[in-house]
This record gives sequence, structure tokens and C-alpha cells, in this order.
Amino acid sequence: MTTLLLTHPSALEHATPAGHPERPDRLRAIDRALEAEAFAALARDAAPEIDEETIALVHPPEYVERLRDAIPERGLARLDPDTSLSPKSWEPILRAAGGAVRGVDEIMAGRANNAFVAMRPPGHHAETQTPMGFCFINNAAIAARHAQKRHGVGRAAIVDFDVHHGNGTQEIFWSDATVMYCSTHEMPLYPGTGARSETGEHDNIVNAPLRAGDGGPAFRAAFEQAILPRLAAFRPEFLFVSAGFDAHTRDPLANLNLLEPDYAWVTQRLMEIADQHAKGRLVSVLEGGYDLEGLAGSVAAHVRALMRA
Repeated sequence: MTTLLLTHPSALEHATPAGHPERPDRLRAIDRALEAEAFAALARDAAPEIDEETIALVHPPEYVERLRDAIPERGLARLDPDTSLSPKSWEPILRAAGGAVRGVDEIMAGRANNAFVAMRPPGHHAETQTPMGFCFINNAAIAARHAQKRHGVGRAAIVDFDVHHGNGTQEIFWSDATVMYCSTHEMPLYPGTGARSETGEHDNIVNAPLRAGDGGPAFRAAFEQAILPRLAAFRPEFLFVSAGFDAHTRDPLANLNLLEPDYAWVTQRLMEIADQHAKGRLVSVLEGGYDLEGLAGSVAAHVRALMRA
């Protein structure tokens, strides 16, 4: 049993405007970090393309068709001021979600203990029919639905520690008692959602917002007091992580002050929940993280914890 890394070179082909924080260099920095000797025991596989039937577990076919039709022949197609498609964006979009789904399949087949999907573009801002915040389809949400529909998982939980609230994941599961969504994030900050009062139709949404300037102690307290007890009571049969590393103190897009040991700590605590209730089953998908040094070090800490190294 091991940790599976899923990635693909096509992640470098999704182009964004000059100076855009969500850029191919993010994946290059992660690739270099995970080439270190400490990660020699990682199992590695290519993230496959997802089929449209699986995407349709979350996003309606007409939405997927609109996205595909918006791919430009040259240049960039701006869907909003932050979110653009390029001529080679479609393959990495499919492989980012496909990697998350493959992680589920490998874990359910007993060939891996947990998985980390190092792909871009990210997904947690993508709502059922709306791309936004650098995101097009919701990778973690699709993987959770796949675990339920393909593998009979009853209760799935998605934990999001990106500095920006995962409005898309919250919207998708707002009315679904079988999926718990938990998030720490800075408020006020884009996209403006994620208040404590946003709890879902079945009390299945847990938001623990942080304030600008908060660091590791406030982050850990939010998990200890608000999120981990709710997860334990929910008893998820599969745990998903929207792993954004833009709450790092070096990150240019926000104002939290997390460090690499904070990411190692939260990963270990989530693995304890997975061990207790989900037979260790956990898939982590990359979301944000825009300072290359902070991103590389934080991903390394996260993956070392997944490996129990």
C-alpha cells in the first residue's frame, strides 16, 4: 500500500495571460520538489482523461459542450476577468478531473492507500454551470460523486484548506445530505462566500473563516474546534481534500500566514479521520498556491504526510 501521485505533462499546456498567477510554472515547481529522494517511494501514474459521462455526475452536458466550444483556435478566450481558455486547455481540464477519478478507482481496488493529483487547472470555484476563479469543472466534486455512483460509497466528505472559499463545491452539494463540505479560508476575500452561517440544507456545510493576518495557531484551532469534530460525527466513507496552498505566508493573493508544518499537521489530522472512518481512503487534489517556493515546500510537506514519511 502506498501513496499514488497522478499528473500529466498536458498540465503545462493550459495557457493563461502574461502575469497570471495560475501559470504552468506552478506544476514545474511541484515536479521539481517531488523529484527529491524523499519521494522515491511514491507510486506514479499518468492522470487519464475523464469521460463526459462521469463529468455529467456534476455538470450537465450542455455546460460541458459550451466549455468545449469556447476553446479558441488561437490566443485566449476570456470567460471572466480571471478565467481564460487557451487552444490546448481541454486535455488538461479532462485530465485534472480524470486524475481525481483514477485516484478513487486505484484506492477502491486496493492498489493505493491514498493519492495526490498534481494537475491544473484547479476546480473548487467551478459551480454546476459556471466557470470562475481559474476553474472550469469541479475535480473534487466529480471524484466524490464517482466514488458514490461507481463504488457505492455512502457518505463522502470534502475538506478544503485553500485560502479562497470553494464556492463551487459548496453550491454543488448544498442540498445533499450524503456529502459534507468543510472549508477554512480567509474572509473577506474572493469569492465572497463562506460565512459561518452558510450551513447547507442538511447542515452538511461547515465554514470556518479566518481573518487576514491569521497564522498556524488560528488555522489549527479552526480545524480542532469547528471541522474535525464535525467530520468525526459525519463518519465519511471516503475523504477528499481540496489542497490549496495559497494560505502560505509567501503567497501574493491573500493574507494568511501558514507555513509548511501547518500543511503537514492538517494532512496528518485528516488522515486520522480517514483511518478511523474510511479505511484510510483519501484523494487530495491540487487547488491554489501561487508563490512557487511556498507552493513547492507546502506540497512536499503534504505529500510526505500522505506517505507517512
